[in-house]
Amino acid sequence: MIARHHRERHRTDRIGWLRAAVLGANDGIVSTASLVLGVAAANGTHANVMVAGIAGLVAGAMSMAAGEYVSVRSQADSEQGALDMERAELAADSVGEHRELAAIYVGRGLTPALARQVAEQLMAHDALGAHSRDELGISETLKARPIQAAWTSAASYAVGAAMPLVAAALCAVSILIPVVSATSLVFLAVLGGVAARVGGADVKTGAVRVTFWGALAMAVTAGVGALFGTLA
Repeated sequence: MIARHHRERHRTDRIGWLRAAVLGANDGIVSTASLVLGVAAANGTHANVMVAGIAGLVAGAMSMAAGEYVSVRSQADSEQGALDMERAELAADSVGEHRELAAIYVGRGLTPALARQVAEQLMAHDALGAHSRDELGISETLKARPIQAAWTSAASYAVGAAMPLVAAALCAVSILIPVVSATSLVFLAVLGGVAARVGGADVKTGAVRVTFWGALAMAVTAGVGALFGTLA
């Protein structure tokens, strides 16, 4: 009988890029739609709306990329500092580090004898890898990737921002507010559902959560635009 290799498919390898992509696209839709609605509610012309929307797309994408890079770069620097310290500790006191790793496995349920054996074999194979994973919680799958996060955030923001802009470009200014509002809410619902599906969460809950907060942001911005348009 031929044994089949069972390969489980988990979603933890998607966490980094999925977080950046969803955050970027969501911000792109909400920020640009809100900006477009605010300018339209303030009695701006169609040209004013489009200029504001395009400027918001470019500025937002650059801001997302810079902010995500700085944030994730700080995390990566912290991880590297912890790894450097662990590497030095391994060189200075290998026996003590072996006992420390064994104690971790005992805490997870192994017998002391088995924990010592596991620690010995793992450290013989890759001492730093074993300690980074089991002591520091740093793994290859979940480690910080600043460049990937920055590019993903910028690209996804631009794609998200383009959606309400296209809707605004294709309709007259007289119907721009209801059209952009409706289409943006649909985009947000789809985004929330897809993100939840990819991440293994409940699709309906994800769609409702994203749509609710997006609708609130757009309503507040449109209200402010209408107020200032009346006062102007």
